[in-house]
Amino acid sequence: MQNGEANVGDARSKILLGIDTCGSTGTVALGHWDGAEFLVLGQTELEARSFSATLVKAVGHLLATHGVLRPDGILVVNGPGSFTGVRVGLGAAKGFAEAWQVPVATVSRLEVMTAQSGEANAALDAHRHEVYLRLGGAGQAPREFLAGTTELKATGAAPGRVAVCDEAAAVLLPEAWPAVECVRIAAPTAGDALAHFSSRLMREKILDLALLDGHYLRRSDAEIFGEAKEA
Repeated sequence: MQNGEANVGDARSKILLGIDTCGSTGTVALGHWDGAEFLVLGQTELEARSFSATLVKAVGHLLATHGVLRPDGILVVNGPGSFTGVRVGLGAAKGFAEAWQVPVATVSRLEVMTAQSGEANAALDAHRHEVYLRLGGAGQAPREFLAGTTELKATGAAPGRVAVCDEAAAVLLPEAWPAVECVRIAAPTAGDALAHFSSRLMREKILDLALLDGHYLRRSDAEIFGEAKEA
């Protein structure tokens, strides 16, 4: 990933907006994609528990700072993570896309972590003594799921290395897989998502905003406790 100024006047260039509000802190980023390389123009961190109040303002400031009226596309990290955070990010992406009439693409936060770390596997704290886990490699299609210690032990052969960005995941994984090596990385950002997956906006863009949905991996408390109450 590089930082600097881009030749945004080039007809081939694309100015892209990235949004990630899945973690305890969020980020929005603006960058330039020339079809081969991505250049970060700017990134703003959003304060915890204030995404809904600060996201739109932060995006407006990024655009104004770099003299951009509107981006050419939006890449939004759609989970897994905080239900509220995911919904805020998706809601903002839908609103911007509708107003600007630009395409949207999504990427999993776990997928960003594997690209960022170069590892085939990644895990995030899911609270309640569980992790969100992405397993790949060995010629198999990557899969993402929610798991506690029991589910981890039942997955079969443990992976040798797993990228983690929080202490809870680094503690839980060895409880089920004593030999696993937890590879610590920085928490992924919107800039990381854009740096590794900008091309997704050209290949897998979503034009029908009704299809834009969260990658939760876990049902909400309202659904779980609602079913229990009905039972």
